Amino acid sequence: MFPFLAHKPSFSSFGASTTSLRTSRPSDSLSIESGGSTYGDPYLKPQDTRKPKTSTVGVFANMIRKRSRSKLRAPALRINASQSEIPPPMPSPDYIPFHQVPPSPPPTASSSSLSKKDRSRAGKKKLSNAQPPPVPPKDPREPEITLDTDLDRMEGIIDLTILPSQTNSTDTGSPSSLPSSIPSSMAGSSDHSTGLIPDVALISPPPPPTAVLSQHPTFNNPFNPAASSSKRKIASVFDGRKISPKTPRPPIQQNLIALQEVVAPDADPAWTAPESWAVEKEGEDPAGGADSSSDDSLTLKPPHSARKKRRRTTINRELRAKGAGSHLFKIRIYRANNTYHVVSIDLSVTVAELTPVLNKKLLLDPEAEVHRLYLKERGRERILAQTERPADIVRRRLDQAGYDIADGLDLLGADDIQFLMKFVYKSNVLGPADEELTFDSFEYIDLTGRSLKTVPVILYPHAETIVSLNLSRNPMLEIPLDFIQSCTTLRELRLSNMAMKKVPTSIRHCTSLRWLDLSCNRIGDLDDAGLDSILGLRSLKIQNNRVEKLPWYLPRLHYLKVLNISNNKFKKLPDVVPKITSLIDLDVSFNMIQDLPEEIGDLKKLERLILVGNQVSKFPQGCSNLESLRELDCRRNMLSDLSVMCMLPRVESILSDHNSMLALDLSFGSALTTLDASYNDITQLCIAAGPVGQPYALTTLDISYTKLSSLDEQALAHLCSLRVLRICHNAIRTLPDSLGELTQLRHLSVSNNQLYTLPTTIGRLQKLEKLEAHNNSLSELPASIWECASLSLINITSNLLGSFHGPEFPGNSSAGSPPADSSPLSVPRPEVPERKISSASTLLGRPLPPLASSLEKLYLGENRLTEDVLHPLTLLRELRVLNLSFNDIQEIPPSFFKTHTRLEELYLSGNKLSSLPSEDLHSLTNLKVLFLNGNKLQTLPREMGSLMSLSILDVGSNNLKYNINNLDYDWNWNFNPKLRYLNLSGNKRLEIKPPSQQIQHHLTKPSYSDRRVLDDPSDFSNLTQLKVLGLMDVTTMFLRNIPDDNEDRRVRTSLSEINNMAYGIADTLGGNLNMFDLVQPGFRGREDEAIFAMFGRSSHIGSHNRVSKYLHDQFIGVFQKELDDLQTLKGESVQDALRRSFLKLNKYLHDVLYERDTRKPSTTSASGSIRRAIDMSCVRSGASGIVLYFSGKTVYVANAGNSLAVVSRQGTGELLSRKHDPFDRSETARIRSAEGWVSPKGFVNDEIDVSRSFGFYYLLPVINARPDIFVWPLSDLDEFIIVANQGLWDYVPYQTAVDIARSETDPMMAAQKLRDFAISYGAEGTTMIMVISVADLFPHGRSRQPTVDTLDPEQYLFKRPRAKKDEIINRDISRLDDEVSPPTGHVAIVFTDIRNSTHLWEVNAGMNTAIQQHNLLLRRQLRFCGGYEVKTEGDAFMCSFPTTLAALWWCLSVQMELLKVEWPLEILECEDGKAIFDSQKRLIARGLSVRMGIHHGKPVCDLDPTTHRMDYLGPMVNRAARINSCAAGGQIMCSFEVMREIHAKVFESEPPTEHSHYQPAQAVEAIRRMGIDVVQVGEVKLKGLEIPEMLTAVYPMSLTGRKELETADPGAAGSRIQFSVEQMRELAVLCVRLEALTSSRVFRPLPERKGSTAAVSQILEEAEKAEEGSVYLYGNVDALLPAMDKASDVDLMLLLDSLSLRIENSLAALTLKQIVSMNRNSTDDGLSRRQGGALDVRMLQQLLALLPS
Repeated sequence: MFPFLAHKPSFSSFGASTTSLRTSRPSDSLSIESGGSTYGDPYLKPQDTRKPKTSTVGVFANMIRKRSRSKLRAPALRINASQSEIPPPMPSPDYIPFHQVPPSPPPTASSSSLSKKDRSRAGKKKLSNAQPPPVPPKDPREPEITLDTDLDRMEGIIDLTILPSQTNSTDTGSPSSLPSSIPSSMAGSSDHSTGLIPDVALISPPPPPTAVLSQHPTFNNPFNPAASSSKRKIASVFDGRKISPKTPRPPIQQNLIALQEVVAPDADPAWTAPESWAVEKEGEDPAGGADSSSDDSLTLKPPHSARKKRRRTTINRELRAKGAGSHLFKIRIYRANNTYHVVSIDLSVTVAELTPVLNKKLLLDPEAEVHRLYLKERGRERILAQTERPADIVRRRLDQAGYDIADGLDLLGADDIQFLMKFVYKSNVLGPADEELTFDSFEYIDLTGRSLKTVPVILYPHAETIVSLNLSRNPMLEIPLDFIQSCTTLRELRLSNMAMKKVPTSIRHCTSLRWLDLSCNRIGDLDDAGLDSILGLRSLKIQNNRVEKLPWYLPRLHYLKVLNISNNKFKKLPDVVPKITSLIDLDVSFNMIQDLPEEIGDLKKLERLILVGNQVSKFPQGCSNLESLRELDCRRNMLSDLSVMCMLPRVESILSDHNSMLALDLSFGSALTTLDASYNDITQLCIAAGPVGQPYALTTLDISYTKLSSLDEQALAHLCSLRVLRICHNAIRTLPDSLGELTQLRHLSVSNNQLYTLPTTIGRLQKLEKLEAHNNSLSELPASIWECASLSLINITSNLLGSFHGPEFPGNSSAGSPPADSSPLSVPRPEVPERKISSASTLLGRPLPPLASSLEKLYLGENRLTEDVLHPLTLLRELRVLNLSFNDIQEIPPSFFKTHTRLEELYLSGNKLSSLPSEDLHSLTNLKVLFLNGNKLQTLPREMGSLMSLSILDVGSNNLKYNINNLDYDWNWNFNPKLRYLNLSGNKRLEIKPPSQQIQHHLTKPSYSDRRVLDDPSDFSNLTQLKVLGLMDVTTMFLRNIPDDNEDRRVRTSLSEINNMAYGIADTLGGNLNMFDLVQPGFRGREDEAIFAMFGRSSHIGSHNRVSKYLHDQFIGVFQKELDDLQTLKGESVQDALRRSFLKLNKYLHDVLYERDTRKPSTTSASGSIRRAIDMSCVRSGASGIVLYFSGKTVYVANAGNSLAVVSRQGTGELLSRKHDPFDRSETARIRSAEGWVSPKGFVNDEIDVSRSFGFYYLLPVINARPDIFVWPLSDLDEFIIVANQGLWDYVPYQTAVDIARSETDPMMAAQKLRDFAISYGAEGTTMIMVISVADLFPHGRSRQPTVDTLDPEQYLFKRPRAKKDEIINRDISRLDDEVSPPTGHVAIVFTDIRNSTHLWEVNAGMNTAIQQHNLLLRRQLRFCGGYEVKTEGDAFMCSFPTTLAALWWCLSVQMELLKVEWPLEILECEDGKAIFDSQKRLIARGLSVRMGIHHGKPVCDLDPTTHRMDYLGPMVNRAARINSCAAGGQIMCSFEVMREIHAKVFESEPPTEHSHYQPAQAVEAIRRMGIDVVQVGEVKLKGLEIPEMLTAVYPMSLTGRKELETADPGAAGSRIQFSVEQMRELAVLCVRLEALTSSRVFRPLPERKGSTAAVSQILEEAEKAEEGSVYLYGNVDALLPAMDKASDVDLMLLLDSLSLRIENSLAALTLKQIVSMNRNSTDDGLSRRQGGALDVRMLQQLLALLPS
């Protein structure tokens, strides 16, 4: 840029002489609050000592340094200046009058003794009265600076062609020809407009020849302004770090010479400064304009004029809006030295109006350079435009951060909100000094987050070598044109996160550019960007902007291959996109696109198409032309069909989860390898056969989380190349045998289905590595599984396994054949001698099966295994992980561990173990994890001390009674020094006390061999790696040796009962200590208040224990203060206190992490306090948080993140919190409004997987800590609350977690069981679970709802009988309370039936899945309400109850729960399943409609010999069935006897009956709570019965709107297609017109009559006048159509069938007629062709139509 600098020998000396003139001042101090990070962080700016450089660039940087403060400034020279407040531009470094610069003298006594006021007055005196200051002596050490006057080398400054002849005439360049218009007093005038006051008076002697030369017309002054009367100051000392083109020129420190410029006012300068100098014109706002980085809060009112009369301001001055009712906002504005001033302004006040106030209040030095208002936020710093409104910016930022108006937005700005934003009023500098910018190479430059306002000078000499330049997160709005033009090899330019509204205009001149990144800005359009000038552009990224359309010129970019326009505001795909035929990668994710154009098929080179998060409903047929497409990501749309895309020839991957697909009827292309169709409502899977000899290439198929109830036998057979098959979370009951044909299968996941068996062909899968079948109803595993040679993981957790079959051996063998009384598939119990002679490869002389050598992980938790079936497991010698938790194992075989020497993890929780075999424990040298919790252990063997690798040990909830003095036989924790996790909680008989003196003496003996136990065996301090220690309910006699709880260690020593509520907690450590739990009983000293909370993240990514620990320690104090400060008179509530607590805690956490100095900053010191280095891993982390605040019988739940709470209300899980998922539509909208974006993988700004959280300040306010708050009034129906983090909820559904927890009465055991299941289901990282028993708050409440009042809960829950032949085999049902015994005597009978079920089975594909959901719901409620399932017939249930009101309770519960079932979409779209709302907009019907009938009496009881279930016969049963047939869908029909019981016990309006005292109080209370509405039907004659019945319909009170529905049983169609009368009429008109065409006429209906028949008559007259062969037929269409206004659905279906037949006949007649016409003309056509004639166009079209497609 400055080529002549290389041969200026005087530059070096000049740079050396100027370095001593600079001094420190407050504005130069750097602090964490005001600086930018070298690594892009907005809070860090390192302070380093700057050293002068002797290179050309360093010298030049020193030349242009900003002038020093007035105390050290030499006398300066003044020139003319205008009266404008806008400062003149900075002089170019190319023009510098080189004169000797004397060093600054030390302050004299006279000058230093003057006060600031006196010096200011002295500066205001006339120049004629002032005396020039003495010139300081020259420093002999300083080299002399000479003036370079070589005109031949001043290119661009001297025009040598027009040099005049050297004469002594009146030349404008001579000293004697100075303009007389300059007043003689100008040198002594003070510049009030800019606030700069001279230190001393100045005198202007005659100028030397060098100064006069500058006025010559041949001398092109680069600093010449447009007006000739402007005042300027030129300094001879420049600060390279603080140079700014927008700063007024400082005076030259030499000999007081007056320099005058003579330029005509209207004349254009002969030389224009380059853009890199950013010469500022008068009246120009450097931060304003259309391309400003300002926010949307721009005012339409122009800024105040500079000549406006200034009003008097005081400290309390407030800027108010002129409108009435204005509201003032307080804003804290900082100086550069971190002191601040608070202003009160209105929302409409602009920066231009605020600047005069800031000049008076914040400028400590009246001669300071021009200051501007800066905004620091989101890792960047920018200058506010003059039209921006700071108060409105503060308001919107606080709102985006989660604050409400009730939180006082008008006052929060006065507080320290630097965690969110910061206003700084400082000089308009260019950024960090060049000395701070060091580069190893100039090819790849990364300047992210350096607060740069222009390109650093150091890059100019190396511009030609720059290949990649990253300027992201800097406040610059433009890139200098001369710099861009110098970057001849620039290929990549990144300008993201710069708040730009327009693309820099200079970019269009960078013709060498290939990759351009403009993402994360505020760009509204690209029309003026001129990117078509960059013909070689290959990649353009503009995601996360505000673009609504693309410019017309984009198709000109013939080399553009990558286009990313995601996270914008497109409502349709721009028309220009299909015209960019060179595109290879197109991303349009997270827009509002609903349809794709047909022209998208023109992108024949497109290989990758991303459509995530739009509203596309279908792919047009034009997509079939995307012949090069390889990857399609269309997740989270509304797609219903993928057939077009699956047939593309080169497509390899299709991701389509979270769409609206109902059926997967596909034929794949030859290249498709991956298909993800999960999270759809798929009920059918049909796959067409592939080409003969060419099997499908599909290797990965994911159809999990759908509504599949079965798999087609042939569907899997066609996918013989599959390697990964995921069909988990469906309703599949069996797998087809064709599964064995998938010989390439590696991973099979069928978990969370209803499988009761696996196919025997699974043994053919020799390459199968992982089998996940947990949470099914498997009762056994096929013996052929032993033949799977590659199987390394089997997960059969949560099934009904009662045995584990051993391998099958062919033939009969005497040596190893099982005895006759044993199962032929089980391995006999080998004797010890026989096991000794067997080797690893043989068993009793036979080779071991392949599985024995491949299986490494086996999960068998929550089954029905006993110790008798464990022996086949001894064959698995390669096991690393074995999970046998929650079975019925009472003891472990003595030599069980002998063959499992490779074990690393062993889970034996929840069994009935009373001892642990110790013979072979020493062989488990690799064991790291051991779970023994939930057993009946009283002691632990000392041999556990030999497990030297053991790091995680859980022995909680046992019966340990530890004898500390029995070290020779009992285990001690000091034996395992590597322990990181030790849980002893729940052992209520365990006492940790000091050892006796005898033991202490014994330990101190030199002969004591075990040195792992030091002086005190009860001490935990030897466990130096311990992270978690659980001692809840453990008696500790002293606290001296209990470790402290800190951020590196969690120690729990509390009781398991808080405020009369029992609770339990369980967790896993994961990699680090990421989660902290909080329990506070007696909150605020009140017995009815308590707090339960947990803070942290499950994943180690983005988590830090310091963050979690701080939240844990500080929440109680913050929340208590907010509760105490509540203003209840203003309507503030606990919800407000919780919200404010979360937000304030997030703010306090920020201050702690960045260690902000909270003391009031001193005005006399600018250096600030010394702060230690900040841990970047800590400040870039975050934590989810959930808090439960119990106040009386109400619980308030607040959460931010993915830690959730679920309450069990009568066995049904209810979510009490909200998961903050970035994919959630509402959260996505909030993120976008805060200028954030969501990546296709569901991460905020492609970094964090949660949308709300504590911490993550570099993403604030996109990610904020505002909680969602739920208020839940507790009742006696509530049992417990589960609080857990992501580690549980990502793997265990809410209802499943409730069912698991209900199976345990102890909350501690329930929490541990959930924890163990999460591990078994695949949870990784840190998992934390709390279970709080809220049923204990109610005296008569029970933690588990019994079925009848006479049952003992303890006996009822724990003495679970063995599986019987008549037991219902279902894993979900088996977790619930046991079914009641069949009632006899006086019983209540209930019949149920689904409305229109027969028709639904015929036409609705979703009925198969829906009926399973229906059956599961009815059976679940039977367990809760104490009913007995007698039998089912189709979709009808027959149930019996011991009491009448228990039957009514069940019916009411079922009717309400049916509305909550996740029915298949086919059911919800049909007439019988669509959602119906009453007049008050309440949902009263949705999904299957079930009718019910109740009657009670004494039936005949008969035990069925086949099913082993009780059956009921007799007239009473017949009457109950007839009562049910009288009910309509959604009704509960009751007999007269049932109504008597209801009136007696529920309404208490009639006297009790003889059975009233048997009615359970729990059922009566539940019915009263739900409320019922009784509608009398009257006396009805029942079919086949002589005596009529007085019937009454009963509705739940919330569903009373069903009374308004028609009770007649409609013949509604169950299909998804719904015809209206208008649609049927249109179809009928089409039929009439087609029939008219068969007679070669066109039917035209008569126009509608509007009071006159003139028009009709005219048409009829014209028809009569027409000739006989007219093709038009006029008539009244209504005369040809049947009456349809009052037709029923059945009539419409009949009419549809008739019209379809008529249309088909018409089309056949037209086709036949056309063929005859073609044959008739074939002779003439053939003759024409033989004579050289061409085929007719119409003929060609007909021929093409007949050809097969």
